[in-house]
Amino acid sequence: MLTKLLLLSPFFPLALGDYSGYSNHGSQIVKGNTFNRFITIWFENTDFDKAAGDPNFAFFAKKGITLTNYFAVTHPSEPNYIASVTGDYFGIDNDEDNIIPANVSSVADLLEDKGISWGEYEDYMPSTGFTGFDFKDTKTHQNRYVKKHNPLITHASVAKAAQRRNNIKNFTLFEEDLKNNRIPQWVFITPDMQNDGHDTSVTYAGAWLRKFLEPLLKNPNFMKDTLILITFDENETYTAQNRVFSILLGDDVIPKHLVGTKDEGYYNHYSELATVQANWNLRTLGRYDVGANVFGIVRAKSGDKLRTLDISKVYNNESYPGIFNSDPKRWAPLPVPDTSAKFAGRTVLESIKRYWGRQQNKSVYKGAPLSIPTFQQPPVYPKCARRSN
Repeated sequence: MLTKLLLLSPFFPLALGDYSGYSNHGSQIVKGNTFNRFITIWFENTDFDKAAGDPNFAFFAKKGITLTNYFAVTHPSEPNYIASVTGDYFGIDNDEDNIIPANVSSVADLLEDKGISWGEYEDYMPSTGFTGFDFKDTKTHQNRYVKKHNPLITHASVAKAAQRRNNIKNFTLFEEDLKNNRIPQWVFITPDMQNDGHDTSVTYAGAWLRKFLEPLLKNPNFMKDTLILITFDENETYTAQNRVFSILLGDDVIPKHLVGTKDEGYYNHYSELATVQANWNLRTLGRYDVGANVFGIVRAKSGDKLRTLDISKVYNNESYPGIFNSDPKRWAPLPVPDTSAKFAGRTVLESIKRYWGRQQNKSVYKGAPLSIPTFQQPPVYPKCARRSN
């Protein structure tokens, strides 16, 4: 009921922008300072050491850079996916059909602002732009596609805009787009519930990745100026640090002397946003994307600095209060972006400034923090923010 109210409420406009005339420019390349295409492939629920020990994931680690201190932001799955494209997870502690209100911007808004094409390829999704909660195997009746692993379709600003929905495709269209040189510049790939290891194992997932990705590493249409991030949504052991095995690949992007090495900087799922922003000099969302560390190979050209913290104290294994929290006692208002945020020369998207600019006394994001909130250290809401909601 909450999600429907949020979506239909007159206080939440359809979107911060008008997308009726938006076109996903598949043939127009906007150059970045390090890469011209970013592709991320997500897997499921695996502890760092277990993934690192799998021979197929280890195969790819030898061909790129292993991010040894890359963290998920909470448990369970869905909030991590949403965080990676939105800069917050709004207290989600579940895998329900949460619909992010249309006045919450995402990476899609940032990319479109610069004319950069984007898309998702969702394994076993029945049709382009599908908004259903799941889709089961017709023979076994087991879940194969699940909405909780499709980060942008959870946003009302995407789900209610036909041209944006068209960017979210069934995985079977990937080969066709590759052949026709139509792979977008920003791509999110989600294997299905078997291929991502959720309902199988990291061994099964690694074998799928090897079969899918290894041939593509030799394909110039795919690899030209492309950075690939292989990562996991969360670890499996909820009591341990939520550190996930992550690899960067890209022959045209990664210098040869860095192939097979490790980057020990502190990163999390917000670093995906920050890295894309730094590469294309995009605006920001004014949330936890602002202060996140940028991947080292992009920092080298963007001028960003690596910030540090005590990694031994990073756990990120339980969600803080928020508007989607399943516990009524842990409800908190929809947080207001910091529209005055300026970090590493990047400023907040203009449409976000226009919509939220007069509510800055309600923002929880001030100061571009590197250390993100947790259940133990939740966001601090100004008193006026709680009263007005």
